[in-house]
Amino acid sequence: MPTYAIVTNDLQVAAATLNEERKRAVAAFLPRQKALLDSLRALDVPVIHLQLVVSDDDPRNATTPDELRYTRGSVGVRLLDETLAESDLVIEKPKDSGFFETTLDETLKKLGVDTVIISGMQAQICVQTTAADAHFRGYRVVIPTDCIVSSNPEDTQQALKWMSEYFATLLPSVEIEQLVRAGRDE
Repeated sequence: MPTYAIVTNDLQVAAATLNEERKRAVAAFLPRQKALLDSLRALDVPVIHLQLVVSDDDPRNATTPDELRYTRGSVGVRLLDETLAESDLVIEKPKDSGFFETTLDETLKKLGVDTVIISGMQAQICVQTTAADAHFRGYRVVIPTDCIVSSNPEDTQQALKWMSEYFATLLPSVEIEQLVRAGRDE
C-alpha cells in the first residue's frame, strides 16, 4: 500500500506576485491547489511546503525589489496564508530542488512515504527539479497537472511532457484523492 505526502514548491508571496502574467496564472491555479491540499489533509496525507529562503547576497536579489526578495524576514519569503494549515510542515530550501541541502528526504523517510505528490510554482524549475530528485531517491512521483504553474503556459507543458516521459505519473487534481483512497484499499 503506497504511503503519500504532498510537497508544494514556492507558494510564496514573491513567487505569486512576480509580474502580471504570474499573478493571472496564480489566480487560476490557487483554488485548485487549495482544494487539493484540503482534500489530502482530510485523508491525513502529510503536507510539506518547500519555502525558498536565500541569503542577502544571492544574485536573484540584485534585480528583485526589496519587498519581493526571498530573504528571511521579507514579505516576499512568506508562504501564502490560504495554503497553510497548522498540521503542515515547512522546510526551507536554499536552491530550486527541495532535496538540495534540506531535510526533505529525511522527513519523508521518517514519515514512511514512498510516493510524493509534487505541486506548486515554477513547473519548469522548482517543481521539475524537486520531482527529478525525488525519482533519483527512489520515490514514486505524481504530478497534479492543474496544480503546477509558471508564468508561461508553454513552460508548464514542456515540464509536464518531460516528467511524464521520464518518471512521473500525471493526473488532474480531482483524481489525486481517488488515487490515495484506492491505495489505502489495496
